[in-house]
Amino acid sequence: MIFKPKKLIIACDGESASGKSTAAKLVSKKYKLLLVNSGLLYRYGSKQIIKYKPKNQISFLKKKFQKISYKAIAKQNLHSEIISNHVGLLAKNKKIRELVNKFQRRIIKSNKRICVEGRDIASKILARNPKYDLAFYFKCNLNVASYRRWLDLKKKVPLKDVKQSLNKRTIMDKKRKNSPLIKVKDAILIRTDKLNKKQVISKMSSYIDRLI
Repeated sequence: MIFKPKKLIIACDGESASGKSTAAKLVSKKYKLLLVNSGLLYRYGSKQIIKYKPKNQISFLKKKFQKISYKAIAKQNLHSEIISNHVGLLAKNKKIRELVNKFQRRIIKSNKRICVEGRDIASKILARNPKYDLAFYFKCNLNVASYRRWLDLKKKVPLKDVKQSLNKRTIMDKKRKNSPLIKVKDAILIRTDKLNKKQVISKMSSYIDRLI
C-alpha cells in the first residue's frame, strides 16, 4: 500500500518522444496523482487552428480554452503528423504560451496532488507558487525516439520523416526565445533509451518514495 501525502507536485520535462508522457501517466496512476499533459494543450490549439484557420489566433484560442475542460481535451485524438509539424510553431508564440500557462495554472492551483508534464514545467510553470517537489528530465536517443514514434503512428509516415520532424521540434524547443526546453539543476535525468518502462518507473519511484 502506498502512503498518500496531502501534497505531491511532480514536474516531468523532456524532448519529443522521450517517453515522458508514458512515464508521467504510469507514475500518476501509481501515486494517485492528477496528470496534466501540457503538450496536449498545444496540440489541441494546433488542431483548432488547422481546422478553422482563424484570422486572429489569440482571441480564437482564448475563447476555445474558456469553453473546454482539460478532461475533454485529453479525450481527443491529437497525435497526427500534421499536428506534430504545426505544434512547434504554435509553442513559440509568447501570447499563446501565456494563454496555455494560464489554463494550466488554474488546474494546478486547485490540485495539490498532481503530475505535470511538458517542456517548461520545472523551469517555468512549477518554478514557484506552487513549486515542484520533484522534477524529472527525460532524454532519449533520436533513433530510438523516432522508431517509437513511428510505431505510435502505425508506420503510416516514413521513418526518416518522423526522425526529421522530431529533430526539428527538439531544436526548436531548445532554441526558442520564450520558455526554452532546459534541464533545471535539481532535475533527475531519466534516459529512456537505456532503461525499459519498468526500470523507468522503478527509478522515479525510488525518488518519490524517499520524499514521501
